[in-house]
Amino acid sequence: MYSLELAPQVLKELGDTQRYPAKVFRQLALKIFALGQNPKPQDVQKIGADYRVDSGEYRIYYAIDDARRAVTILIVGKRGDDEIYRRIKRWLG
Repeated sequence: MYSLELAPQVLKELGDTQRYPAKVFRQLALKIFALGQNPKPQDVQKIGADYRVDSGEYRIYYAIDDARRAVTILIVGKRGDDEIYRRIKRWLG
């Protein structure tokens, strides 16, 4: 089992009750908790040194530290929204 860490920005976004409908929030939370059990599920895509998975209409971009057995959630965003791709591009530098 891996520990889960959320980037401050993700924690702030998920804490905003107005940002996600309850159903979407539940889907995201379940997917994030599942990454603690299996950080490389079947639908994972490697992007640079990090990974991404889909949860409904949303993408979860994260890093795995196997030495510490930790998964860090870096970005969560809507798939159809170009903002998620701009944020990932900025993250990659």
